[in-house]
Amino acid sequence: MLRPALIGLLLASAWSPLAARAAETLRYTVLVDGGKPAGHQVVQRADDGSVHVDFVFKDNGRGPELKEDYTLAADGTFATYAVKGTSTFGAPVDESFRVENGVAHWKSTSDEGEQPLSDGAAYWSLGGTPQSGAQVLSALLARGDNRLPLIPGGALSARAVADVTLGGDRKVRLMRVTGVGFTPQFVWMTADAQPRFYALIVPGYLQVLEEGREADGAVLEARQKQAEDDALTELRDTLAHPLRGATLIRNARVFDSETATVGPASDLLIANGRIVSISGAGQEKAAVEQTIDAGGRVLTPGLFDMHGHISAWQGGLHLAAGVTTVRDMGNDNATLQQLIADEREGRVLSPSIVPAGFIEGESPMSARNGFVISDLDGAKKAIDWYASHGYPQIKIYNSFPKDILRDTVAYAHSRDLRVSGHIPVYLRAQDALDAGYDEIQHINQVLLNFLVKDDTDTRTLERFYLPAREVAGMDFDAKPVQDFIARLARDQIAIDPTLATFDFIRQRPGQLSEAYAAVADHLPPDVRRGLKTAEFDIPDDTTAARYRKSYDKMVDFVGRMYRAGVPILAGTDATPGFALQRELALYVQAGMTPSQALQVATLNAAKYSRTLNDRGTVAVGKRADLVLFDGDPTVDIGDLRRVALVIKNGEAYYPAEIDRALGIEPFAEPVRAVPAGDAAP
Repeated sequence: MLRPALIGLLLASAWSPLAARAAETLRYTVLVDGGKPAGHQVVQRADDGSVHVDFVFKDNGRGPELKEDYTLAADGTFATYAVKGTSTFGAPVDESFRVENGVAHWKSTSDEGEQPLSDGAAYWSLGGTPQSGAQVLSALLARGDNRLPLIPGGALSARAVADVTLGGDRKVRLMRVTGVGFTPQFVWMTADAQPRFYALIVPGYLQVLEEGREADGAVLEARQKQAEDDALTELRDTLAHPLRGATLIRNARVFDSETATVGPASDLLIANGRIVSISGAGQEKAAVEQTIDAGGRVLTPGLFDMHGHISAWQGGLHLAAGVTTVRDMGNDNATLQQLIADEREGRVLSPSIVPAGFIEGESPMSARNGFVISDLDGAKKAIDWYASHGYPQIKIYNSFPKDILRDTVAYAHSRDLRVSGHIPVYLRAQDALDAGYDEIQHINQVLLNFLVKDDTDTRTLERFYLPAREVAGMDFDAKPVQDFIARLARDQIAIDPTLATFDFIRQRPGQLSEAYAAVADHLPPDVRRGLKTAEFDIPDDTTAARYRKSYDKMVDFVGRMYRAGVPILAGTDATPGFALQRELALYVQAGMTPSQALQVATLNAAKYSRTLNDRGTVAVGKRADLVLFDGDPTVDIGDLRRVALVIKNGEAYYPAEIDRALGIEPFAEPVRAVPAGDAAP
């Protein structure tokens, strides 16, 4: 699921230095799925210099609707600013900014404050349109020093990375923008005396283009991917530390994921990305190139995130949290194939990727990933493509035609693919099990089994609001619920609950997201501020109390399923790395021990991603995907944040280095590999 804050970071680059222009109207088209219209932005500048923006973006049955107005100071920063509307999940947006007597004042549904205006600082909107980012970036270009302080905090920078001539005469320039979020944003602008926004490309997903110039998208996307690849390679070369020859890890307490216990101190010999031997501490005498002194710390198999939608820039966040494998649960097929190839060939900073083939049905609210089909023949062709490309499973989505579900599942099974997914509209989870599902994504999709009526349209936001309203009043001890849990356990139907991502159903404006409260102080200023932005419409205290109770019961339901023997898979569908740490903490809240939660994120994950033959446990012959913690997460699940070293594919990664590169304050000092001759006796 695409979070509103992420939409803002992806889109807040629509350049247009309107302050220097006469009255005009600029129109942009938002496209997904290689050309399907999904929204628009209309920017109207009046003769008096005021600007009105109308922005709508809808994908997968949800998206923001915003109206924005602002005026400008002489330097192109905001003098006044206001935006109203609704967020991706329906929360009200009401934000304003003004400058009075040299003091900046701002107020949103999440925060308010004031500070002296200095050095031409620009306000950075929490819930604005692409154009609000446009104007800030325009002000940056006009400064000349490539650093624009932001209000309330942080600073923006940008540099040109590519030039392209379109149609023989139109020159555009790709800018790499840093200072908001964790990673760079890329945006195309015209390369003329008064540069303005030309296009925003999110490769494999989204294009924002000037109306009438949509055909330029393919050329710009190809050139941008090249520029991003160059930047990603540079980042990887900086942060990956090859372990050449043999490496000895000394004095590590190894987590046995099969028994969910920690053993005595041991030595591990690794070479060529594999575990060569495991022996008692001090017993390994082989000649090695480098050593790592674990100092009695806990060493675990690499962690899995079993529900990601991976992109090229997520690798650092995953690896810094010890996530060495991600199961991708829906992506543009060509983009995902390239990401898999890049990871395998060592060109990017990335966890290993296990792909799930996305299959959606055609409807006005379809998610435009993978294959979008209309009939059984189309579904079979999609399955054949996924099987031929080595996918271990498929994922079925909301608009999938219910009448062909059973035959589709049977055909996937005949090709030896597991079947998981959302529950197609106008069906219940029970119906999906009858059709042969092996796995269900998301706790709401499970509990909607008891809440939907025959005409409930779960392609809409109702799939979130209905559980928020009704789970609070459910009786989990009732026979239908108990029978359903028993069936899940009997048939070993895996559940990927993604509890952390559903934290938004209880968050009110101004409250710090509980999903990220434990890490907030370590994050960049704009990210911290965004963590207080509500995504759900919670109009009063009574509703808030009900939604909170529903969320708490969702957590409890996961514990009930686990104790009944239902396989639980630790997926997130949210911010890489940090969301998995929260997901496992919620499992402990649900009744698992910390060791059991770790077992879910290692052994269970490897089993159900069909990778247990080479990962998921620390064993001789398996991949040396390993995580060393400066703490003991088998005792305190919060110690998952204290990652001191990650080893993957014959390379060492120091999370402290990665964190600093992403603007994050590190959580633990690194434990480094040192040449064997330099090791302490």
